[in-house]
Amino acid sequence: MSISAEQIKKIRELTGAGVLDAKKTLEQFNGDFEKALAVLKEKGLKSAEKKAERVAKQGLIETYLHGVGKIGVMVEVNCETDFVAATNDFKELTHDIALQIAATKPQFVSPEEIPAAKIEEMKKAFTDAAVADKKPANIIEKIVTGKLEAFYKEACLLRQPFIKDDTQTIYDRIQLAIAKLGENIVVKRFVRFELGE
Repeated sequence: MSISAEQIKKIRELTGAGVLDAKKTLEQFNGDFEKALAVLKEKGLKSAEKKAERVAKQGLIETYLHGVGKIGVMVEVNCETDFVAATNDFKELTHDIALQIAATKPQFVSPEEIPAAKIEEMKKAFTDAAVADKKPANIIEKIVTGKLEAFYKEACLLRQPFIKDDTQTIYDRIQLAIAKLGENIVVKRFVRFELGE
């Protein structure tokens, strides 16, 4: 089967795969774009996991003002090189993250940032509520875990569903960018201002 240059170009734009890798994967699936895309994305995510330990000290500070200046966001997103920081893909990622923060009001970047005392306090409150509702002892732990996960999805930026595509989280969005750009990417910190708060 003949693979067109347009197919190769499109799959490379979506995954960051090399020309030969894109062509071979398309040929492997007889030109089935969706199957090839899924395989290359999975390969890219595995590659992204390996990059997680690499130092990311370059990047951008993105600012975003919503509407007529009632909400403002500043976020620092780091990568490994200034070359990647200057790419349109990285700039788009940082802008998407700033939009996410403006829209969803996260309190933390990830669950690891939440003070242990706050987590223990929440666990106790969830446990006490489950006991008060006369829930069986064998499912109280599952209830507490479920409520904590729900809290993380609301309060932690990386766990939130991405506002532009709720089939993925912000963590997933960043992992795809890592796979495409070939560098570790980290959300270092953010601040969100809302007029009157």
